[in-house]
Amino acid sequence: MSDIEKEIWDTIERHLRSIFSRDIEGYRQTTSEDLSLYEWFITPHRQDGLDFHFFMIEHNWAGAGVDFRYDLWERRLQLYGDTAVVSYTFMLTLAAENSITHRQHNESRVLIRQNGAWKIVHVHKSPAWLAPYQPPT
Repeated sequence: MSDIEKEIWDTIERHLRSIFSRDIEGYRQTTSEDLSLYEWFITPHRQDGLDFHFFMIEHNWAGAGVDFRYDLWERRLQLYGDTAVVSYTFMLTLAAENSITHRQHNESRVLIRQNGAWKIVHVHKSPAWLAPYQPPT
């Protein structure tokens, strides 16, 4: 893995960890202010900016304090100068009292290098099941 590839994956890791550990400063440092994203499980519409996610992080949406781990399966990095596209299947495992739950989805993130640092500018998430429109029953 090249130094640039390591920088990009380190940025992704810091970004994801900031979400689940309620680290707003880490989130701010790894995310562009003009972020755009699609999160199918929240709304079928594009969300723009950081305010929505600041609210979610501050209000513990991801269950901070709960023991968690995440895995990135089938990681891929495409690098085009100061622009990178990463894609993977994201699996989150949450351990609560007497239970373990898993959530997964497919994810793409676009990063650009700004002032020497990689920042996420776009995120697209999609379901990880076979049915095209509805979750499995």
